[in-house]
Amino acid sequence: MKALFRKKSLSALLAQAEEKEHSLKRALGAMNLTMLGVGGIIGAGIFVLTGQAAAQYAGPGIVLSFIISAVGCAFAGLCYAEFASMIPIAGSAYTYSYATIGELLAWVIGWDLILEYLFGAATVSVGWSGYVTSFFRDFGVNLPAALCNAPFSFDHASGWASTGAIINLPAVLIIAVVTGLLVIGISESAAVNDAAVVAKIAVVILFIAFGAAYVNSANWHPFVPPNTGAFGSFGWSGVARGAGVIFFAYIGFDAVSTAAQEAKNPQRDMPIGILSSLVICTVLYILVALVLTGIVKYDRLLVPDPIAVGVDAAGPALFWLRKFIKIGAIAGLSSVMLVLLLGQPRIFYAMSMDGLLPTFFSKVHPRFRTPHITTIVTGAIAALLGGLFPIGALGEMVSIGTLLAFVIVCVSIIVLRRTHPELKRPFRTPLVPLVPALGAVVCLAQMAVLPWATWARLLAWMAIGGVVYFLYGRHNSRLAPAKEDAWNA
Repeated sequence: MKALFRKKSLSALLAQAEEKEHSLKRALGAMNLTMLGVGGIIGAGIFVLTGQAAAQYAGPGIVLSFIISAVGCAFAGLCYAEFASMIPIAGSAYTYSYATIGELLAWVIGWDLILEYLFGAATVSVGWSGYVTSFFRDFGVNLPAALCNAPFSFDHASGWASTGAIINLPAVLIIAVVTGLLVIGISESAAVNDAAVVAKIAVVILFIAFGAAYVNSANWHPFVPPNTGAFGSFGWSGVARGAGVIFFAYIGFDAVSTAAQEAKNPQRDMPIGILSSLVICTVLYILVALVLTGIVKYDRLLVPDPIAVGVDAAGPALFWLRKFIKIGAIAGLSSVMLVLLLGQPRIFYAMSMDGLLPTFFSKVHPRFRTPHITTIVTGAIAALLGGLFPIGALGEMVSIGTLLAFVIVCVSIIVLRRTHPELKRPFRTPLVPLVPALGAVVCLAQMAVLPWATWARLLAWMAIGGVVYFLYGRHNSRLAPAKEDAWNA
């Protein structure tokens, strides 16, 4: 039992980051990190899931769902900022947990983060495919439905079913392109991301500015539609469930922390990148949700491209904006995939460096200085998931995985303040333990209202992870006595 809770010292973590054979290139400044955060956040959540959550759960009350999720993210973001400034190492919440609450829970969160990043990239690729298909349709090019949709569908009432499609080919292809870019280098990836972020923010602002003139306030009444009799189907329980589902919209700011080892000045720049990106995106989300549900009655938004539907509903006067919206969505979703597919390989990298995964996961390309093998493996799995499964089922898995990671990070701040109060903290989470405790409670509450099927898939995933840890990771850990002696030698 003692071995399950062995911890990695902070000095060992920092020394490991400087090992030349495995070192990553430090090339990112505060602006790059902020743009990575915005690039990761503004994507499928605003361009796809906003409409679906409004139509299925909360109606115009989706605005309140965004605010609830933002509060949980703000608390968690403050905790992430302290950790990222104090432990500027690749690995994000996995690394933080290893230094504070022990190896077993670090493994749990590392395995859990796969849901956030790998499944997240797959989810976004499905949304990207929907917008690309719609964009081509505007020019009279109809891509074959059998090659642009998932062969499986999922409904909480009836379960899984076959759609008759073969594969979502656009989703597979975009994952392949982004994976190739990430193998080439972090600087090149950041430059492409910056351009995509500028494009999608411009489009979002255009939608807010021009769409506001076409808002019909009658569409906001009732702001919280009455509950249908089932928990989570409108009413206040629907607002709560909507918050849990669209929590997916906020993943991305934590992905900034996975690039800590590639930041030029992580102690200063990581908190700026994390918190700035979160504030910018929260404001934009609330404004978009208000305008969208004001232009279109919420029950018409169960579509893969709700922002485009909103533009259409405004009439011919805004038709010129439709193509810009889709271009911005395509660019925006591409940048989200880039950020998520950047994050996951660095989790694998950190776990491999600790001996919990095979050593090939920590191989760094001799020229590009990127974790190329894990990037390719991650891209291949994400492409398979995006090509086969629907966005709803994938998105809920991402939300519950992200929420669990945030809970553990918030608890870890409280633990570390008590066990290591002497450590240097360039950024300090305010009002500890109140802020991290509230963060953990809000995130747990959002987990609690997610559908049971999502919980069942999470438990199955964590059971698989437990088998991998006890059969491989526990015995090959760098902290296992025999391995620790070998590494020190």
